[in-house]
Amino acid sequence: MACKRGNCCNINPLVQPSTGLGRLLTERLFERGDRVVATLRRKGALDDLQALHGDRLQQLTFDVTDTSAMRTSVSQAFMTSGRIDLVVSNAGYGLFGTAEEASDEQIEQQIATNLTGSIQFIRAVLPHLRKQGGGRIVQVSSEGGQIAYPSFSLYHATKWGIEGFVESVAKEVAPFGIVFIIAEPGPTATQFAEGLDRTATMPIYEDSPAGELRRALASGDLAIKGDAGNTVKAIIKVADMTAPPLRLTLGSTAYESISHALKERSESLETYKDMALSADRKEVA
Repeated sequence: MACKRGNCCNINPLVQPSTGLGRLLTERLFERGDRVVATLRRKGALDDLQALHGDRLQQLTFDVTDTSAMRTSVSQAFMTSGRIDLVVSNAGYGLFGTAEEASDEQIEQQIATNLTGSIQFIRAVLPHLRKQGGGRIVQVSSEGGQIAYPSFSLYHATKWGIEGFVESVAKEVAPFGIVFIIAEPGPTATQFAEGLDRTATMPIYEDSPAGELRRALASGDLAIKGDAGNTVKAIIKVADMTAPPLRLTLGSTAYESISHALKERSESLETYKDMALSADRKEVA
């Protein structure tokens, strides 16, 4: 069972830990009696929880883009905790704007945080999980790891990227008892929108799908159906399963959008089946 009472879970929020899924997940784990190691970007963000739960909470501070500091902190977490049953990687934020509008610096920071940071965090915990005989890793992705909206191209690049990485690594480490879960929430009532890094805007995109989404987001017309509490509840429930699924879709919007995307891909694959098979080498007599 993942995250057994009395054992230790590692929560890795990059977004401001006083809000969002990382904070809520930490609170739910305390409610059921777990001990938590929280890795934070900003010191003091969980001091109120520290006052409530004392030594059941261990806070470690680093930025996921600082790989060396991250590895040191991860090693410290395992050394002081003895065993960590569940690791949750949810560092990330959204870069909002078209690919052409984004600056080089914005692109580099988005990839360094969402993709490279998540990859290096997972790499840092794997040796420790192998040594202790296994564990669970929940990688928080989004519906954006399987579908794509305009104006989120760089964000989607990181989410599709981390999902491919996790799917491959899951096969590599399965013999060691390490199990992955990719959580894919749809639009959820958190502070994600407030934390967006926004690009400069180009008038040429005003009447495009990118411009339409920009206006919907600004006006509040974009439907947010996901509930943060129910999302966290589902993640914990699946993490406790004996044989959890690799991917966990969360929310009706995510279910509908991913289902539609998979159906379209399947239909296209079958439509061009003959073309696909034609690319094989011809057998030599």
